[in-house]
Amino acid sequence: MKLAFSRLSDVNPAEWVALLTHPLVRRHMPLSGATMTLSEARDWAAAKDRQWDAFGYGPWALFADGELVGWGGLQDEDGEADLALVLHPDHWGKGPAFAREIIRRAFEELGLASITALLPPSRTRVKGMQRLGFEFDSEVWVDGERFVRYRLLRPAAGQTENHQMPGD
Repeated sequence: MKLAFSRLSDVNPAEWVALLTHPLVRRHMPLSGATMTLSEARDWAAAKDRQWDAFGYGPWALFADGELVGWGGLQDEDGEADLALVLHPDHWGKGPAFAREIIRRAFEELGLASITALLPPSRTRVKGMQRLGFEFDSEVWVDGERFVRYRLLRPAAGQTENHQMPGD
């Protein structure tokens, strides 16, 4: 599978509306609304893109073999670089490959000491996070919603992390 990354604002806003209002996606995104207009999708993508200037990292539009599959990357959560990964349900099996690449970029290219990942309580299957090396950190509240925060530390110099998932 060939992975590609681009700016979110380069994607047709209608594709973001379709992804972000999909019932299976919304089930795991408690801060999202049931509806989104094209204008709101443009504003959402532009705000995500601005994180690159503000923090030196941000999310991307994610493509697999030339097809848009979702969005993901790092975004600021109270001073922490937080891994976000939102894929269309038809592409959920591609998450590990994108997560490994985002983790690689976070540590090797950005030199971050750690990254976090916030999961809503609806995400009860967390073995994939653990296989990537993430460990429970704490519970946090964002805009009145509870999330479980996991943390992944950068491997020590000379130590290699095996960010592999079964079947890869």
